[in-house]
Amino acid sequence: MTDPILWTLVLLQIAMGGFDVLYHHEFTERLPWRPSAAKELALHAVRNGLYAILFAVFAWSEPHGIWALLLASILVVEVGITLWDFVEEDLTRRLPASERVTHTLLALNYGAILAFLLPILAEWSARPSGLVPVSYGLGSLVLSVAAAGVLLFALRDLAMRRRARALALAPAAELADALERRYRIVVTGGTGFVGARLVEALAAAGHAVIVRTRDPAQAARLRPPFTTVTDLMQLPKHLRIDAIVNLAGESVATGLWTAAKRRRIVQSRVAMADEVGRFMARHETPPKVLVAASAIGFYGLRGDEDLTEADAGEPCFSHESTALVERAADRAGEGLARVVKLRIGLVLGHEGGLLGKLLPAFDWCLGGRIGSGRQWMSWIERDDLVRLILHTIVTDGLEGPVNATAPEPVRNGAFAGALGKVLRRPAILPLPAWVVRLGLGDMGRELLLGGQRVLPEKVLASGFRFDRPDIASALDYCVRGPVATDARAAAPVSSASETKAPPHRA
Repeated sequence: MTDPILWTLVLLQIAMGGFDVLYHHEFTERLPWRPSAAKELALHAVRNGLYAILFAVFAWSEPHGIWALLLASILVVEVGITLWDFVEEDLTRRLPASERVTHTLLALNYGAILAFLLPILAEWSARPSGLVPVSYGLGSLVLSVAAAGVLLFALRDLAMRRRARALALAPAAELADALERRYRIVVTGGTGFVGARLVEALAAAGHAVIVRTRDPAQAARLRPPFTTVTDLMQLPKHLRIDAIVNLAGESVATGLWTAAKRRRIVQSRVAMADEVGRFMARHETPPKVLVAASAIGFYGLRGDEDLTEADAGEPCFSHESTALVERAADRAGEGLARVVKLRIGLVLGHEGGLLGKLLPAFDWCLGGRIGSGRQWMSWIERDDLVRLILHTIVTDGLEGPVNATAPEPVRNGAFAGALGKVLRRPAILPLPAWVVRLGLGDMGRELLLGGQRVLPEKVLASGFRFDRPDIASALDYCVRGPVATDARAAAPVSSASETKAPPHRA
């Protein structure tokens, strides 16, 4: 173990492995928050445990005889686990390009390490058995730190495996209880964070779902049964359609708001609304209702005002863009259908949206309030949003702007505290307002530092009941999973729907 090339390869392996775990597994791919990653996390735990043994032994000893053979067998077993891990990854998720490159470099580097190390172990295996004490100075310390690090991650991966399994979503079919008969519903944006759950709920409850998507390959990851089209004009004019839910559009919360980004935000939504309008105009029997996604950004930056559907908006990009989109929705359904313009708040769920971005940082004790923390956050838990969408379809009295937010908005500081509490982590690292303004410009000012105190006046008056109306119950459901949440509520998982208020019927 004195060859400088071998030491260089080992240090590279440690550095690349640490980067892969922290950057990919923990932050970008968020494996601890993916129920489908439970087996992958178990494999990582075993592999990290093996690495802990290897680093600890090689740090302070030369393994001779049977010990050399045991270490060689661990090296070979690690290859098998890595290959199994590759297969599991391909089955459960689509790896980003950077992770594929990192894995390739790790595999090549590990092969080079084996080429150096296995002949050494073969020579040591011929000696009398024992662990001969050695010291490589700083090298031994580095290997000891690496052994402690991978051991900690092995224990974390085991704990995160249990948590990931608990995060399996509640039965989707229950979310469609409001639909008393079999519906045929077109969903645009059905592969997104909200759309995918809506499609799953409709399909699981036995309704006919048509997903309009630009990428059929992406739609193939949704849970069947459903039909896909790449243009609404592909649907027959005589086909009975009960409702259209238009959720499509360029993401507002990713990428800086450059001039080109602003154009895409507006044009993607207006173009989709225009396609919906053309489809409805040519249809022999147009759908009776069009539910079009808008956003609470319509109201602008309004401080502490209580905002209902009767309030107008204040000038800013969020207001101007949503106003254009809402006018496009009105044009699409004018004289043909009841149009519901759903002003959606911050959607909470562990799989994506705002919470998906915050969870890794808060999980690593890097979270806290944004700016002053006094700005209002009008939010809604994702399953409640799916139920609310279907409620608007069957409730004839709901028309025009409808606020899709929980009845209890919270200030950002209270939200950060509640998230830290449910994670059992401190939430004490604030993100200064000047950093947000400098890094994100208008996007940060409007989405993170501004805020609206929006109240769902119309849906409450129509009889809709939220399953998770307060931030504590919503975060508990999102972060700990439905099984754990129901257990703490002393209600069997199978009877979770019995604790809900009965859905409103049209």
